Amino acid sequence: MTPTVEGTHPSAPVAAAYSYCEAVTGSQARNFAYGIRLLPADKRQAMSALYAFSRRVDDIGDGTLPAEAKLARLEDTRALLGRIRDGLVEEDDTDPVAVALAHAAGRFPIPLGGLDELIDGVLMDVRGTHYETWDELKVYCRCVAGAIGRLSLGVFGTAPGARDAARASEYADTLGLALQLTNILRDVREDAGNGRTYLPAEDLDKFGCAEGFDSGRAPAGSDFPGLVHHEVRRARALFTEGYRLLPMLDRRSGACVAAMAGIYRRLLDRIEREPYAVLRGRVSLPVREKAYVAVRGLSGLDARTVSRQSARRRPL
Repeated sequence: MTPTVEGTHPSAPVAAAYSYCEAVTGSQARNFAYGIRLLPADKRQAMSALYAFSRRVDDIGDGTLPAEAKLARLEDTRALLGRIRDGLVEEDDTDPVAVALAHAAGRFPIPLGGLDELIDGVLMDVRGTHYETWDELKVYCRCVAGAIGRLSLGVFGTAPGARDAARASEYADTLGLALQLTNILRDVREDAGNGRTYLPAEDLDKFGCAEGFDSGRAPAGSDFPGLVHHEVRRARALFTEGYRLLPMLDRRSGACVAAMAGIYRRLLDRIEREPYAVLRGRVSLPVREKAYVAVRGLSGLDARTVSRQSARRRPL
């Protein structure tokens, strides 16, 4: 039989599957875990299942297998997603991620097609897709991050009586884009070392950075700070739009989103202040600052601060 969703507590096999996914999330999610700690148990479990499945997809794309093997494994993962969607995963299945995600999808109206989009985005990575314009890069960002925002909204739901709730999915998608563009800026050096360039070619050309960053340095004569500040303004505009989601969520779901987004916004602040830092290594926040952001998210302070700051900035 398929994993039961009835009753307050999952069955023992499903609970064990969720525990596995929470362990994966706690050990591998640097920023994500801080947000989902603020959720009630059922939503936290569902978000951990989503993360564990997404992590599996990402790990295939980032792994060392030949491209052909990666493509085959991604299609196998898509087939597993089809089994989950069709209710064919049983409680005694040997794959705990599949068991947990199947149960979560029965508990909440999770749009599992978003995980198909994630697989599509990782396929772009495996195939070495480059992006000439921001509009092209947005397609990729929507697959690998906007889709995660929409999947998460399926777990969070919207608060009763929320105004403009019909646009919640749009705002969740946009907030995902903001987080992903921040990731791209943070990981410029690491991605270059792996032979990947995500920033739009037209932006690289505009600021004299078309040679890329394989050496861990900006090209001679380039305006690298100008490039970074250009992308930061774009990310801030996305945050401005995406933060409209927060008033539509219940308090704890809003706190979760505010905490995750707040961590990335502070990363963006650091990158803006010191653009060359991203060429020296991965920019990150100390643990205590992440915890502080989570507390502010729970109180609603960080979201209100961002909304006021964003209103004073003109979108790109």
